Amino acid sequence: MKQAINTPQAPAAIGPYSQAVQVGNLVFTSGQIPIDPATGTLVQGGIKEQTRRSLANVKAILEAAGLSMDKVVKTTVYMADMNHFVDMNAVYAEYFSDPCPARSAVAVKTLPKGALVEVEVVAAQ
Repeated sequence: MKQAINTPQAPAAIGPYSQAVQVGNLVFTSGQIPIDPATGTLVQGGIKEQTRRSLANVKAILEAAGLSMDKVVKTTVYMADMNHFVDMNAVYAEYFSDPCPARSAVAVKTLPKGALVEVEVVAAQ
């Protein structure tokens, strides 16, 4: 059975999607861009600040599902500029420890609202 996961601690969906969906013991988050849920605006700063906010949004969604970041098994990171990979990776390492989740990092032409990064995850209970 599919169950939507939503929390005011992460940005509200801006379209016909859920912040996350749980199916069985898996939680799939929608991509999280660096929107401050309190203001609804893109955070100021560069890739480090934006990665930190995107991952904080993911963390809030997982917590709403009763999970923590150590339950993440797969991440996908979308970046508007692959030259930011090293700085993104430094912040990413603050959120995950061994065994780290599997990950894909993909360069894209643009992201919503001009964001530099977007992160989605799959977590298992």
